[in-house]
Amino acid sequence: MHLAGSALSTTSKYSGGILVYIKFLLSLIFTLLFYLIIEKRQVLTELLKDTKLFFSTKMNIFRESNHPEQSSTVGIKENEEPPDSPGSSSPTRLALKRENNQLVKVEPLSKSGSFFVELEVVSDINKCFSLWQELSPQKTLFDTWEFRYAFYLGYRFQPHFLLLKSPTENLALLPLWFDEDEKKYVWFGSPWQEEVRFFSKEPKYIPLLLQLAPSPLFLNAISQESVNLVGNQVKFEPDESKYILNLENIVNFEDYLMTLKKNTRHDLRKDYRRIGRQNPQIIINKFSDLAHLITLAKKRFSEKGEEADWEDPRRIETFQQVIKLAGKSYQIRMMTVKIGEKIAGVDLICLLNSTYYTVKCGYNVAEFPGIGNFVNLLEIDDAINLGMKKIDFLQNNYKWKSRLFEAIPLFQYGK
Repeated sequence: MHLAGSALSTTSKYSGGILVYIKFLLSLIFTLLFYLIIEKRQVLTELLKDTKLFFSTKMNIFRESNHPEQSSTVGIKENEEPPDSPGSSSPTRLALKRENNQLVKVEPLSKSGSFFVELEVVSDINKCFSLWQELSPQKTLFDTWEFRYAFYLGYRFQPHFLLLKSPTENLALLPLWFDEDEKKYVWFGSPWQEEVRFFSKEPKYIPLLLQLAPSPLFLNAISQESVNLVGNQVKFEPDESKYILNLENIVNFEDYLMTLKKNTRHDLRKDYRRIGRQNPQIIINKFSDLAHLITLAKKRFSEKGEEADWEDPRRIETFQQVIKLAGKSYQIRMMTVKIGEKIAGVDLICLLNSTYYTVKCGYNVAEFPGIGNFVNLLEIDDAINLGMKKIDFLQNNYKWKSRLFEAIPLFQYGK
């Protein structure tokens, strides 16, 4: 009896201990649930605050877009070359002070959760240069600082670079300027730029940059590559195509002609022979012939009842700077065709990353019909001899490029 009673007493003690332990666990679980609910409410409150801050930042940018600040001195002087290294003077004073130290909550930006990125508007040309060198992909002529900077020296519109940055690094850059003629924000370097790429370390920052960009905004000639990175997050519209010729399977211009329709091939050969019979002199890299190029282009547009962009002295200054700034990123080449004592045609060419860019031209078509086709065929052989893999004939169809070359789609975005 004593042993049985002792065993029963021991069992009761164990049962009581288990019940106490279960009660403790239930109490702990309810406590944890309570704190989780409170924590979620705090997170929700913080998220609402961040959302309010996001729209506050966007409203500040909108107000600034309607009253862009102007500056009488913008970094590098007219006759100076751009800084040689990203370590050059980079003042940190922001163009839009009201945006200083404001944070934009982006939700979510990484698999581990969200973090804060700061929006900075940069107008100092030296800091713009440093950011460009850091974030530009440097793939095409239009990605180079020197080519864009030539337009800055010509037009002197105020830079408006939108920089997204975290506390530790720069993340993405949207390089704009305010076009005083059109009264809108466009690419830094004007809409003359082509196959433009977004400067972003990761594609997810691009939609945010465009959302925070000022308006009115017009971004043209955006590359297919950049559009593909964004997917359906941003609505882009088709822009006019650009035209290229792939040279990798071509030995000379005769190979190229064999890829065309018979009648087109016949017409091009006819023009080439017509000019060839006049014993043309081909002059390479006489850059003072830019003056002849401009004169011929003005005359040609006038004959068609149109106005050439060369009527604007800022455009002339720009391409004088394109020539002057060559050598640091892109190379330049000029081809002049002289027949007798007359200049029949002049082409300005830029070279970068095995691509031959036919940048500007001027032809005396009235006296030398077929000169344009002659120069095109001449340049195909020239590009091949220089080891180029592609000729970029740029945008503007002019009613003939689409018949001769491959069209590359480009896109635009505006708001």
